[in-house]
Amino acid sequence: MAIKYSKVREKLNLEVDNKSDFDLANLTHYLQNHKNGVSQYFRPAATKYLSLLHEKLNIVEEPDFQYYLPIQWDIPFPPPEKPKFKFIDLFAGIGGIRLAYQNLGGKCVFTSEWNNYAKKTYEANFGEVPFGDITKIKESDIPDHDILVAGFPCQPFSIAGVSKKNALGRAHGFLDETQGTLFFDLARIIQEKQPKAFMLENVKNLVSHDKGKTFKVISNTLRELGYSIYTKVLDSKHFVPQHRERIIIVGFRQEIYKGREKFEFPELPEPSRTMKEILETKPDHKYTLSSLLWQYLQNYSAKHKEKGNGFGFGLVDRNGISRTISARYYKDGSEILVPQETKNPRRLTPRECARLQGFPDSFLIPVSDTQAYKQFGNSVTVPLIQAVAEKVVKGLLSNK
Repeated sequence: MAIKYSKVREKLNLEVDNKSDFDLANLTHYLQNHKNGVSQYFRPAATKYLSLLHEKLNIVEEPDFQYYLPIQWDIPFPPPEKPKFKFIDLFAGIGGIRLAYQNLGGKCVFTSEWNNYAKKTYEANFGEVPFGDITKIKESDIPDHDILVAGFPCQPFSIAGVSKKNALGRAHGFLDETQGTLFFDLARIIQEKQPKAFMLENVKNLVSHDKGKTFKVISNTLRELGYSIYTKVLDSKHFVPQHRERIIIVGFRQEIYKGREKFEFPELPEPSRTMKEILETKPDHKYTLSSLLWQYLQNYSAKHKEKGNGFGFGLVDRNGISRTISARYYKDGSEILVPQETKNPRRLTPRECARLQGFPDSFLIPVSDTQAYKQFGNSVTVPLIQAVAEKVVKGLLSNK
C-alpha cells in the first residue's frame, strides 16, 4: 500500500526553510528517484536526515525508507511513472521549465534554486525541494541526465582575468572567461556531465549586452564544450496575451548527434489570446489601486511625457495583450493595470499572473501576494517553453 506524500510531509513535519533545505532536498529527491538509477546520489544524506527526524519527532518505527516507499504523489504535478528521458532543472524558480518538460514525459532527477520562497512553491507543486546555491554544488554530485535546462541570470563577464593570463603567457579558454558568473556553473556542469542536449532561457537583452560580447562568450563557450548551438528570440504573445521576448539557446552534443538531430525552432501560431480570457470575474477589492497611488502614477507618467520618454503606467486593453510582467510588479503593478468602470484601475491578481505565464489553474500558490508577483514575474511562459521542448525532445530521441 502506497503512502501519500501529504502524509509523509505531515508525519515527518517537513517544512522548507534555510536550515534544513539541503536535507529536505536529499530526502525528497531520493523519494522521487529511488527506482530510476540515481538514488545513490541522494540516499546517504537522506538516510541520515531520516534518522534524525525519527529521533527528534519520537517516531517509534525504524528510520528506514520501507515505511515511506512507495509514495502516492498527491501533488498537482507528480513525476511520470514511465519517463522517456531524464533532465535536470537549474535556476529552477517555481518550475515553469520543469512543468513543460515533465508534460512531455521527462523525469527531473535534480533541481537547484536559491530563493527560499520559490522553493516552497516548487515543493508544493512537484513534491520536491530544490537544492540551494548552485555555486556550492559539486558537478560530480549531480546525477547523469539527458537534458540540462536552465533559466540562468545574465551577468557581465570581466576580462581582467583573461588579460592577466595573457600577460603571464598562460593559455586560457572561453570557460575561463566566465569565471565568477553563474553561467560558469552551467558550463562546468555541462563539461562534467556531458548531457546529450540542453536548453537555456534568458532575457532578450542578453544578445546585445556589452555590445554583444557577453553572448559571444556564452556561445563560444558552449561550442568549445562540444555542442552544436541554435539560438532564437521568441515572443510569448503567440501563446498568452503578453508581449514577452526571450532568447532561447539549444545545444546538442556533436560527438553523439553529428548534426543528425536536425533541430529547428517551432513555427509559432498566430497570436490569438486576449487579456479578457485570463481575467477573474470578481477579483478582491484589495487589488484596486488606492487613490493616492493612482494619482502618483498619473503624475509620474505626465512628468516623463513632458521629458519626451515613455515611462509610465500601462492600462491594458481587455481585447488585446499586456506588457511584459516583471519581478517588480509587486511594487505598484504599474506596467499592467486593468481599467475598471466605476473604480480606480487594479493590479492583476496572482492567479491572473499565473495564467499570463501559461500556468494551469491547478498550479498552487502557497506564498504571499508579494512573493507570488516576484515569482511569476521571474518565471518563463510555460507553453512557449513546451513548444521548444517538443523540438528538443524530438531531436534527443532521434538518436535512438
